[in-house]
Amino acid sequence: MLVFIPNFPPMADYLELFFNLIKQPVIQAVLYVIGSLVVAKLADWIIASVLSRLANRTSNTIDDRIIQILHRPIYYSILFMGLGVSIKLLQLPDIITYVFIGLFKSIAIFIWSIALFYAFMHFINWYSQQGKGKSIIQTHTIPLFDNVGKVIIFMVAVYFIFISWGFNVTGWLASTTIVAMVVALAAKDTVANLFAGFFIMADTPYKLDDYINLDGGERGYVKHIGLRSTRIMTRDDIEITLPNSLIANSKIINESGGAKEDERIRITISVAYGSDIDQVRNILMEIAQNNESVCISPDPRVRFRTFGDSGITFQLLFWIEKPEDRGRITDEINSTIYKRFMDENIEIPYPQRTIHVKTSDVLKINK
Repeated sequence: MLVFIPNFPPMADYLELFFNLIKQPVIQAVLYVIGSLVVAKLADWIIASVLSRLANRTSNTIDDRIIQILHRPIYYSILFMGLGVSIKLLQLPDIITYVFIGLFKSIAIFIWSIALFYAFMHFINWYSQQGKGKSIIQTHTIPLFDNVGKVIIFMVAVYFIFISWGFNVTGWLASTTIVAMVVALAAKDTVANLFAGFFIMADTPYKLDDYINLDGGERGYVKHIGLRSTRIMTRDDIEITLPNSLIANSKIINESGGAKEDERIRITISVAYGSDIDQVRNILMEIAQNNESVCISPDPRVRFRTFGDSGITFQLLFWIEKPEDRGRITDEINSTIYKRFMDENIEIPYPQRTIHVKTSDVLKINK
């Protein structure tokens, strides 16, 4: 009985075939792509699993959030590095290699820019809560750091994108400086508004939802604080947009800037000489205490201020909850005071002047 035994090539021939095969650029490129995917997945698993577990042991949440934000850019960075090496191994035309490498670098820079911005915002939000009013990063200064962070990250991202495409950054920077100087001179008002916006956000003379009065007579609630302008909503439900440079050079009365938004109203009234001052005090106190819009605490007060030319002057002081209600409540109080004084026969004097005429002057006129 004959047994057929196949004649396999020796093992050395297989090894030689394998080494010749992996020397092929296409095979090497595919292997680099597969390897980069494996390494990227491994790095993603290490960050998402191992580092996240370590972060969970800490008392704060900022490290957990930053790890969640950064693990994705790391994954894509490793992947794009493998793709870049693969493109070079394929020995494509220079222009195609240049375009693909530039695209990979630009996409990676864009992803990192977004991730760094979100990580930065989470950090300053967390730090503002930890500072407890002792640090420069607080809730009302977050918009300032938000805008500054956007500008810096954008400029750095553009710088690295230029480098990734092989541009001469030094020449670009020199040209950009000259262009920036020309633009700054041509748009000096806009630049002034931008700087004023930074100072307003840093100094915080007002914040969102504060009720403010300006020199120009504008008054209302602050609805938006931007780098160029501030928008306020008036009592007539009209939105006014004011350039920040105008506000920075104006006197700002922030009626919501105290410990609480309550505001004290002063109503000055004169009564004729001979009036019963105790009766006047009691009537004014009763009017303030019976008005539902007047705060119970602090208590209303009545002060005898001056002896005027035509009468004696009193001042009624009371608190209201909202600054925008000042006009309406003042109208109610004034109307009630006038009616009660009429009912109680308390005279509100007219301005009086006494004219003395000398007899000699009259005789001269008659002549």
